[in-house]
Amino acid sequence: MNRLTTPWGDLDLARFPEQPRDTLRAWDAADEYLLRHLAESESEDSGAGGGVDLSGRVVVVGDRWGALATALAPHRPVQITDSYLTQRATRANLLRNGIDTDAVRLLSVRDTPPERIDVLLIRVPKSLSLLEDQLHRLAPAVHPETVVVAAGKVTEIHTSTLKLFEQILGPTRTSLAVKKARLIFCAPAGERARAGTGPWPISYTVPEDAGLGTGLTAVNHAGIFCAERLDIGTRFFLRHLPRHRGPLHVVDLGCGNGVVGTAVAVADPAARLTFIDESFSAVASAEATFRANVDTAGPVEFVVGDGMATVAAGSVDLVLNNPPFHSHQATTDATAFRMFTGSREALRPGGELWVVGNRHLGYHTKLRRLFGNCEVMASDPKFVVLRAVRR
Repeated sequence: MNRLTTPWGDLDLARFPEQPRDTLRAWDAADEYLLRHLAESESEDSGAGGGVDLSGRVVVVGDRWGALATALAPHRPVQITDSYLTQRATRANLLRNGIDTDAVRLLSVRDTPPERIDVLLIRVPKSLSLLEDQLHRLAPAVHPETVVVAAGKVTEIHTSTLKLFEQILGPTRTSLAVKKARLIFCAPAGERARAGTGPWPISYTVPEDAGLGTGLTAVNHAGIFCAERLDIGTRFFLRHLPRHRGPLHVVDLGCGNGVVGTAVAVADPAARLTFIDESFSAVASAEATFRANVDTAGPVEFVVGDGMATVAAGSVDLVLNNPPFHSHQATTDATAFRMFTGSREALRPGGELWVVGNRHLGYHTKLRRLFGNCEVMASDPKFVVLRAVRR
């Protein structure tokens, strides 16, 4: 936990879930820059003299760990995010600072946005497609007087980013860089901000060389990793999935578009499938992928949540996992380790965790520490598939 100094006072903030000895902050220079801009009465640096009237409907999109929503809680903002962990972090940070959680209305990117937005604040996401989709969804709610300000690290804002604001909302310009962060100012242009719809979701056929025979249809909402094609790690995993048969309980953990779990359901209709991801769009994609390919199957569940937290201990036969090794811009194996730990608790004795990952990440070391065993099931120069068994 760290202390953020804002124009309205100091806040104690932490990421969710809190990790022992975690040195990663729950905000960055882009959050600070945006909050400073909102509060200032005059700013030569931003080139936007005059403060921002926050008395109307304030909407915060893409808040990373709830820093913006917590700082703006007196103005009762609406937070829109694709991340379940962001929502949990926001609630925790509000409580940590003695703020009623009802002060911030929490919506996912799959929810219907407010009908009118007077101040639209956006943390530029890593995924350009997610930004595009959100701008299309929010455009009908903005009006010519809406204040639109986006923030991001300099490395996150590109010409393509500015073009999206221009094309979907209206004239756009940027601020000077401060501490490697930059602001984007956009002036909604009437009818332009209300025209058109985004292209998402999209679908593609999984190539036959992934080892699935005739191939599956993958459905992807905006923001999904490698949304327009099958990524090479998943392709490698699909070629080497375990070939169990019977009424097993299988969890596709960190499911993304759900193609891995769907491949299991196609091969073994008696399996009970649980798809889990912390991304609302990922779980929506997984459900769409499953429905597009599976007519009859065993019980299936789609869960937006914090890893294996909602899965009963000792209730799972097989966990399939392609863990992320980034948390926004930070490289970390903390998420993978929590997935492995949660999987061990959820597996029955004899149950198996299968993991695909880049060879250099060294997941075998953590798996041996947790499970007491780890076997290499397949490998190539870039990826490795590992199996750990719950004893």
